[in-house]
Amino acid sequence: MLRFGFWLPVFGGWLRNVDDEKMAATWEYQRDLAQRAEQTGWDVTLIAELNLNDIKGPEADCLEAWTTAAALAAVTERLELMTAVRPNFRLPALVAKEAATIDRISNGRFTLNVVSAWWNEESKQYGGAWIEHDERYARTEEFLAVMKGMWTHEWFTLKGHYYNIEKAHLAPKPVQKPWPTLYAGGESPRAKEMIAFHCDAYLMHGDPVDIVAGKIADMRERREKAAELVRANNEVIRKSRADFLEQHPQPTVSQVADPPELKPLRFGVAGYAIVRDTEAEAKREVERITDVKASARGYASYLDFIKGSKLETQVSLEDYSVSNRGLRTGFVGTPEQVAERLRAFEQAGCELVLLQCSPQREEMDRIAEHVFPLVRDRVRA
Repeated sequence: MLRFGFWLPVFGGWLRNVDDEKMAATWEYQRDLAQRAEQTGWDVTLIAELNLNDIKGPEADCLEAWTTAAALAAVTERLELMTAVRPNFRLPALVAKEAATIDRISNGRFTLNVVSAWWNEESKQYGGAWIEHDERYARTEEFLAVMKGMWTHEWFTLKGHYYNIEKAHLAPKPVQKPWPTLYAGGESPRAKEMIAFHCDAYLMHGDPVDIVAGKIADMRERREKAAELVRANNEVIRKSRADFLEQHPQPTVSQVADPPELKPLRFGVAGYAIVRDTEAEAKREVERITDVKASARGYASYLDFIKGSKLETQVSLEDYSVSNRGLRTGFVGTPEQVAERLRAFEQAGCELVLLQCSPQREEMDRIAEHVFPLVRDRVRA
């Protein structure tokens, strides 16, 4: 069954051309929204991690992701708390400890969205360890190896290129076994390779359903190739262990379990949702939120954006106006139209949609009331 998620508006909104979206970047708004989401049937919230606000401008308020997630863990009961983590700002052993603690607080509802970083200016301001694109993914692989090792071993050692961990002990372990779900996104070949080998789920920016279907097919093929290599590696490990035990009936070293077999990837897609009684009303809302001249700051930024863009003007406008290419998914129209679109993404292989909308609470209530029954009841039937 398709799961419904929403981006927590820790930046105060998603629209670059609307200054005040009536969704403050305050703890009180985030808490009330998450609790309301549980009441109305939402499944997941994604808490993005940025130290500067890339939607409303670097000078605007935005909340820190992990402290917000820990606080939400204590005041919610059912909602999955997917929180972004970026290796350029954090040490993996400490992240493993923090994640295990939040997973305990939430009783197994904490998951991670691994982001290999993209904003150089933010990294400069906050002292992040910036490296270039492909190397970032090599660092992320080692980052994940440390976290997985800490979560699954009583004592863990790794001498790597980026991190050195010596006989580290983590307790208590996470509730989820072998570890909390690891989501990640990325469109470069290097990113896809990293995700195919090391993550549990692939998250995509907004795109039409046929493009998303092609991405899913590609990532499934990459995953199967990665799984074959892991199976072959495990066979080598098992043979080596058997040979060792035959020669040493009472081994003096601890036995290490095989690396877990790779399960099929799960898939999610981001989108911006507009649900109205009529298609005409929905189109008017699209026009409102993509009107760059509604905001002087937004219009100046838009002019800079399109200077180097090779996209069609209207597409550029929509991609700029709403974050994460959200309008490309086409979740715009009447409840019936949006539900049909959602089912198409489900049939393409998506098991999670992560929606943005504005103002968030009012639009999420509308979606829950008018769209959820059309999608979920049809699945049950």
